[in-house]
Amino acid sequence: MGRVTERRKVIRIRNGTVSARPDTLVAEEPLEIRLNGKPLAITMRTPGDDFALAAGFLVSEGALGGQGDVQSIVYCAGATHGDGSPADDGAGAPSGPPGSNTYNVVDVRTSPGVVLPDITLERNVYTTSSCGLCGKASLDAVRTTARWPIADAPPLRVDPELLALLPDRLRAAQRVFDRTGGLHAAALFTEDGELLDVREDVGRHNAVDKLVGRALQNGDLPLSRAVLLVSGRASFELAQKAVMAGIPVLAAVSAPSSLAVDLAAETGLTLVGFLRGSSMNVYAGEHRIPLHTPAGRG
Repeated sequence: MGRVTERRKVIRIRNGTVSARPDTLVAEEPLEIRLNGKPLAITMRTPGDDFALAAGFLVSEGALGGQGDVQSIVYCAGATHGDGSPADDGAGAPSGPPGSNTYNVVDVRTSPGVVLPDITLERNVYTTSSCGLCGKASLDAVRTTARWPIADAPPLRVDPELLALLPDRLRAAQRVFDRTGGLHAAALFTEDGELLDVREDVGRHNAVDKLVGRALQNGDLPLSRAVLLVSGRASFELAQKAVMAGIPVLAAVSAPSSLAVDLAAETGLTLVGFLRGSSMNVYAGEHRIPLHTPAGRG
């Protein structure tokens, strides 16, 4: 299986001094996700938690909703070219001998009786580490296919003072980031600020999929009393993944997109952006965040 980090030679220039030294980089490799033997998607990810990543991706696609929906998740032998030569690993290098296991292909088999949405079988996409879905059609699809409507979730309120503490708690748990500086992170917290889980990946959407996939494997879906914090911006895709996992609160240290705000408003998701220190912007779902209006202001 691929390593989370790799070493590369780098020319370092500091204050006019030039030196050669090894540097630790985050690993990035393609992962093909298959559903019942059929290729579905390819994502660029940091190796590790691949089964959780695949499961979480399928939760966000509406294909999986619980632990019992999964019969098995396995690695497949690597694909080969038509002439039998080794497949390319995505970086211009052979991935191994023909038919060898590259640990870059995962097949998820659903349990008998699981009904799959048509869009899942028709979607065959190449997913980069910064991609997202866009368009009104996608927004409508999320709203109509969510298994656990957030508006119906148990009451949950999170104080702004507590939210302000979460980025530092996430940062303290980013072990690989300390070594590479090149990873996104996502974390689940309780409404009291307890860290439940944290995942890192070169793709921000992969980090969230790994969280959601682990929750599915542990039988913890829906995550109706959890707060999801991401280390970057809040794209439509991340809002989609929160909604599909039943997560009522999504907070980001950077900005949300307009479509993410639209989705949050339509589904009842609480969306917080620019969470930095004691400052934050609440874009939707403010009913879950007690707001203290200064005296003399409406």
